[in-house]
Amino acid sequence: MPNRTMPNVTMKGVPILRVGDVQTAKQFYGEFLGFDLDWEHYYEAGAPVYMQMSRDGLVLHLSQNNRFKEATTVFVETTGLDQLLAELSRRNSPWEVPKISVTPWKTKQMEIPDPFGNVLRSNEPQG
Repeated sequence: MPNRTMPNVTMKGVPILRVGDVQTAKQFYGEFLGFDLDWEHYYEAGAPVYMQMSRDGLVLHLSQNNRFKEATTVFVETTGLDQLLAELSRRNSPWEVPKISVTPWKTKQMEIPDPFGNVLRSNEPQG
């Protein structure tokens, strides 16, 4: 069994989601979901985009590169899910505002599908 008590070791994950169109990705994640565009990179002219967008501590890498799988689901531990739903409901956007459901294990959950088949599954513990 590995030793998990090593001092000074930390880990943080950043999912990479495959996206199709750069402008659609910026509109969906930026204008609809309220993420900031942190940076955008092209390895050369005409190459696929690789960019970072973030909001409230959630960092996503978005890429057009075909080596990344489609239809990825990211589990997002969330607080303030009702407030997020209210915020999304106020946006004038072509995207459908998701609904909040209560899971059998008593959490609130909202699944937000993007235009490329990826899903952000926001989950908020109750009580």
